[in-house]
Amino acid sequence: MTSTKKKRVSKKTKASWRKHTDIKDVEDFLEEQRAEERIGTFSEKKDEDLFQIDVSSSAKPKKKFLTEKQKRKANALKPLRTFAALENTSKVQDPIVKRNHVKQKKNGRNIEQEILQPKTNKQIQANKDRSKFYDKLEKKLSKNKVDREFSQDIWQEEDVRDREPGLKDDTWVSKDLALYTLRNIGKGSTKIHDSIRHKTTKAKKFEPPHPGTSYNPSLKAHQDLINTVVSKEADIIKVEKHLKRVTTDMFSKVTLEEREQLRVKELSTGSPELEGEQPENVEDAADEKPYKPINLPVENKKKSKQARRKQKEQKVLSNELRKKKELKKQAADIHRIKKLKIEVEEEAEQLNQLKKHRKLVEKKKKSEPKRLGRLKFKEPDVDIEMPNELAGNLRNVKVQSSLLVDRFKNFQKRNILPTSVDVGKRKPRKIKRFTRNTHKEPGVSIFKNKNKK
Repeated sequence: MTSTKKKRVSKKTKASWRKHTDIKDVEDFLEEQRAEERIGTFSEKKDEDLFQIDVSSSAKPKKKFLTEKQKRKANALKPLRTFAALENTSKVQDPIVKRNHVKQKKNGRNIEQEILQPKTNKQIQANKDRSKFYDKLEKKLSKNKVDREFSQDIWQEEDVRDREPGLKDDTWVSKDLALYTLRNIGKGSTKIHDSIRHKTTKAKKFEPPHPGTSYNPSLKAHQDLINTVVSKEADIIKVEKHLKRVTTDMFSKVTLEEREQLRVKELSTGSPELEGEQPENVEDAADEKPYKPINLPVENKKKSKQARRKQKEQKVLSNELRKKKELKKQAADIHRIKKLKIEVEEEAEQLNQLKKHRKLVEKKKKSEPKRLGRLKFKEPDVDIEMPNELAGNLRNVKVQSSLLVDRFKNFQKRNILPTSVDVGKRKPRKIKRFTRNTHKEPGVSIFKNKNKK
């Protein structure tokens, strides 16, 4: 048996000592010891932490399902995941038991501490000034506090001038001046809109349908409904006929050939070449017509003294004649005073009638549906069935109206919603698609890609 000699290695430096010395068992031991310090040893742990009792499926508690709202609330109570790395999960005790914990001083003043525990004279004086300010503020707020016990009728109309004595005397102070004074001394009143004092519409919330629209109406009710529909249609036809009469029927009808001839004739007016009046010799035509400049020279013709004198005399005569006519008219008007009085009374009566008519129109407009938007409200068409379409029983009735549409139109009539129309299905806009430069194949033309698409 031959004995092998151990290779002698120099362990002069730390690197060579680590390289040629096996210390794995020591490192494993130290690592195991550190792990026990972090998570604890098995001897220190309880049985509940190490073992788990197997429970049968019947005794298992029912899984509680949480809603999305409950899940969000539960997650809000948990600490954020971003701070999980900062938590100390190790069970290793602090090697230095006595540590000098230094409290970090906050920057700036601590106002709360100055108010609760004032130390300097300046802080004590500031607290006194603060209490005086709050006392004044509380008194001011108590004065402006509204009394909730209503002792008077808030809807009762009162004259604003009664708030200040002496302003209601109309002989000395006019109403406008009194209102101006009250507004400047802080006792004026805001103007209330007239629409608050009256109803803006006479439309009812629920209007019963016409008895003629029933599935089994009486003869009179059905005839009344037909007459109302016929009168509405007659008005519509009358308007259409009027528009046709004042537009289409006003122009004479011509054929296409005649219209083309008229168009050519209209375009060729003023040009002798197109009208067929071209002269045979152009030079002769130029010689016949004398040359005339566009702006003719102005002749300075001065009036003579005789002409000026006659002009003045004519002016004086015309003024005298005008005055004589006015005097003659005044003399004639004296003899027809009675007739003039009747004409004035008739004109006044016409103005009164016009005022009454305008008031009635204004009163009617107040109760009509308002134009809240671009369109004006129009009464919907009445649902009607002809005598041969009447069913007589609910089983064979044709559904014509809709409860939802009826409520919607009622809201528009009562000025709750603006009038609108169904615009139908809108076309989706065309999207222009193209290939980005970064996604194009090198050396391939755009037109080739376009053909592929």
